[in-house]
Amino acid sequence: MSSSVGGDSKFPTPKPPQSGIKTVLQYTGIPPSWLDKRPGLPSRNWLIFLGVTSTILGCYYYDRQESKRIRQEYVDKVKHLAEVPIHSLANPRKVTVYGSKWPDDDEYDRSLKYFRKYVKPIFVAAAVDYDMITGRRHGDLAERIAEDIKARRRMEAGLDPPPPNPMNLPTLSIQDIRRRELEGGVVIVGRPTFKEYMAGLKRGWSESLVKVDKEEKLAMELESDGRFDEPPEPDTVPVELGDLDEEPVPTASKLPPSKGFSPFTPPHLRGDQQGPRTSSFPSSQKVDPAATVPPPAFLPPHPPLLLVEFHNRIGFSQMPMMVWDFFNERHRVRAGAEAAYKLIKNETRPFIAPPPSLNSTDDFTDSPPQPYLTEIPGEPTSIPTDLDFGKESEALYKSSAVKSFVSNIEKARTGYYKELPTKLETARAIARGTREPTKDENNYPPPTEVQLRAERLKKEMRWRNDVAGWEIIAPEKDVEWDERFRGVLKVFVTPSEEEVEKPSS
Repeated sequence: MSSSVGGDSKFPTPKPPQSGIKTVLQYTGIPPSWLDKRPGLPSRNWLIFLGVTSTILGCYYYDRQESKRIRQEYVDKVKHLAEVPIHSLANPRKVTVYGSKWPDDDEYDRSLKYFRKYVKPIFVAAAVDYDMITGRRHGDLAERIAEDIKARRRMEAGLDPPPPNPMNLPTLSIQDIRRRELEGGVVIVGRPTFKEYMAGLKRGWSESLVKVDKEEKLAMELESDGRFDEPPEPDTVPVELGDLDEEPVPTASKLPPSKGFSPFTPPHLRGDQQGPRTSSFPSSQKVDPAATVPPPAFLPPHPPLLLVEFHNRIGFSQMPMMVWDFFNERHRVRAGAEAAYKLIKNETRPFIAPPPSLNSTDDFTDSPPQPYLTEIPGEPTSIPTDLDFGKESEALYKSSAVKSFVSNIEKARTGYYKELPTKLETARAIARGTREPTKDENNYPPPTEVQLRAERLKKEMRWRNDVAGWEIIAPEKDVEWDERFRGVLKVFVTPSEEEVEKPSS
């Protein structure tokens, strides 16, 4: 019978001899099925996954490689400046970088982080030194700039001595410091910083030089509003007027003035001390020499300005643009490198100022802020100027922050003053011993009256400064301008084509 009859066994077909590489790999522990498996096309889901993943990774890789190339391109253009030898006692070029808080951002130094990431590498390559100044809250930067300018004016007017040098070390003279400032420049990052800088510049050159302790002034103002006054107590003991030899009871208006106390002194500690009686003759008051120094009619030279665009995206509605920016880092790298290159090459132009205001005055102290665009018949009312720098970035502010910034402060103030009488009553009752403190009050002592006064002063100072700072950077507010700035301010510009195309030596 043949071998094909049912029931007869078949011998398996012998496998072809394995190649050399398979013979070697089969002793490494790899399953034989993996060695005999032939690759095939992936499934539809795998193709979708691999396509999307490779596209995302490719975009990210290309963007980061382009960012490195662009940064290195500008580093190569300026690195020869760092190799130029200088005198052992000479100082490198130094600029001042200003950054301020972006509205509704928890991080106050976001603008300076932008500078450090995109502008600083080019400065470092060109051996340009820098100082970074920022404000933690709205208005802090304007206040600091104004105080620095007034300190300079006081020193130049002879009201304040030059800064001491206790160790008698070799330092730069005032003239050398001013010359170095003019050779350096000022870097302004973002629209809010620009508004605060211009506001501080105007206040510094316009306000009086009289030193005012703002905390003490506010404390005296808060002392007179009656928030901490003692509540009136009803008279329980009758007074026999017949035994007083017909002398009327002195009223509060007939009592002599009491001795002045600190606003932080509780009423029950002030006692009945009386101060000296005031004389009916007016006493000669000493006039502060700083009050007689008028604001300058013409301003000294000012360092050129480098205006650096900065946009900060906050909020859920900005998520699509955040994703776009993540894959387009190269655009910010190029913008930061070009801005740094402008300052390094040191080519400037005059600040494009607004047209002169028809109702401008020469009084720099009491005149209200004038609009920088004046409607003149026959002329366009919208003229682009450098005051419009970064104006489009104000559209990125969170609408909730813009609408409710001041109202949120008023809400917090109302809630605080609503709880203040209860806290004050508890503090006075415990201090005078009219009641025993509870167990919780023993474990966590409530604030005393002095602490409540200090807390109120601190809160009011912060609230008022925040409102004043917001009035500077609010989108509906224009940038501060003074006619004395005309012809004084300069702006760094992109170098000419001949300078750009010149190869670095």
